[in-house]
Amino acid sequence: MKLSVVIQPGEDGFYVAECPALPGCMSQGKTEREALKNIKQAIALWLEVEAAKRADKLPRKAIVRMVAV
Repeated sequence: MKLSVVIQPGEDGFYVAECPALPGCMSQGKTEREALKNIKQAIALWLEVEAAKRADKLPRKAIVRMVAV
């Protein structure tokens, strides 16, 4: 899966990273490289949390399979 990430300097000297496709998914870092590393972790956690939310709403006998895209 490929997602666009926007990185820009923040007012505090850190770089702020955001993934516009995932509402509220943001991170930061002291450097652009660190901000990119941190947003990758934030994206993984965001996707994990959203998957768990949806899994709780599935019918009891539903079959769940993982796919890579």
